[in-house]
Amino acid sequence: MRKRVKQVNQLVKKTLGKIILEEFSKPEGTLITITRVETTPNLIKTKVFINIIPEEKTKKIIESLQKEVYHIQQKLNRKLKIRPVPKIIFKLDKSVEEAAKIEKILAKLKK
Repeated sequence: MRKRVKQVNQLVKKTLGKIILEEFSKPEGTLITITRVETTPNLIKTKVFINIIPEEKTKKIIESLQKEVYHIQQKLNRKLKIRPVPKIIFKLDKSVEEAAKIEKILAKLKK
């Protein structure tokens, strides 16, 4: 991965984290974590992988984020000093769930 793409990934992750924390309305007791950001080499699109706790609210929050993506994108465009600002695509990060399943299997094997 090129150095510029890595820098953009870090910048988008940090800035989006602040936007979601401060300006995105979410149900009380919900934690939204940006686990990783993957930007295309041409800096046109960026996949933002998120993890949501508690899991019961995952579907509702993903739908809300996708509904509000235009407003979140506009806030990101204003805060970043780079051009082009990558288009945001929210994705649910399933790697955390997969890691938990593997941990359970390993714990069973240990017993």
